[in-house]
Amino acid sequence: MFVDRANIFVKAGNGGNGIISFLREAYRPLGGPDGGNGGLGGSVFVVADPQLHTLMDLRHQSEYRAEHGAHGGRNKSTGRDGHDVTIRVPVGTRIFGESGLLADLSEPQQKVCVAQGGRGGRGNATYVTSTNQAPRKATQGKEGEERNLLLELKLMADVGLVGLPNAGKSTLLSVMTAARPKIAPYPFTTLSPNLGIVRPTEYSSFVLADIPGLIEGASGGKGLGYEFLRHVERTRVLVYLLDCASEDIKTDLKILKAELKQWNPDLLKRPSIVVLSKIDLLEGPPPKGPWKHNISSATQEGIEELIAKLGKLLESAPFPSMFREPEELPAAPGATDDDESWD
Repeated sequence: MFVDRANIFVKAGNGGNGIISFLREAYRPLGGPDGGNGGLGGSVFVVADPQLHTLMDLRHQSEYRAEHGAHGGRNKSTGRDGHDVTIRVPVGTRIFGESGLLADLSEPQQKVCVAQGGRGGRGNATYVTSTNQAPRKATQGKEGEERNLLLELKLMADVGLVGLPNAGKSTLLSVMTAARPKIAPYPFTTLSPNLGIVRPTEYSSFVLADIPGLIEGASGGKGLGYEFLRHVERTRVLVYLLDCASEDIKTDLKILKAELKQWNPDLLKRPSIVVLSKIDLLEGPPPKGPWKHNISSATQEGIEELIAKLGKLLESAPFPSMFREPEELPAAPGATDDDESWD
């Protein structure tokens, strides 16, 4: 199962309390203050793990709490800091709070703190002054931050296959790569994106994504449009795959481009190739149109030429910036930090 969105709750640990304590030793019945400070609360971090490809684990565990800091001790002992919690997510995960985008984890091992642990309270030993040698004051630790987060995964792929349902995207992916997506002669076989590695030469490769079929109205949420379209935004090059058996191939291309434009106009500025598929089904020559490549996944006609062309396009294709936010953001009360200074 491919899971590309998850709502989670994170709570950092509270800081430990400072204590009021006075030194009591033999021959020193009136020793000075020795109350220690509380330890720091643990924080919650999110890190991009290149070994992960889905947010499924976060569906099973949606709450993450870091450890509280320990209270201070006698002899000016500082309490132990609470253990941090690290949440591992796939590369390409974006993190949203109530204020919008918090982080875009687009690089392997990229790490961000999503909930800061509370500061430890001060023990009475820190309140000694020239005029107050025996303070009876200590403070409690501060609460750690807590918030609701929305995590959204966008596939990181070099090339994205875009087409109407049953255009032959999954079959093309299986021919060009070692991926084995579900393939059947009816629409909507692919319900989640599939990835594969294409190797134009012995020393080069790129990632190809089979984006589930778009339908007219997808940019407005029809079908599973929202779920599909946001993955297109992570691709550097687009392949518009058109079924030669369609009743109106040119209209199919117009529908695809219209939906992409409605979702994000910048998508139409990406380097692209228009490809006519399933030409083995034609009895005569392929029809003329804006498509530059004719292929057959069944006979592999035109496949090598297409791979070479995509490799060439990727040499100069820029990496797109992603700033689009999801349609809804979760309510996320964040903790404030208006405590006193330690100076």
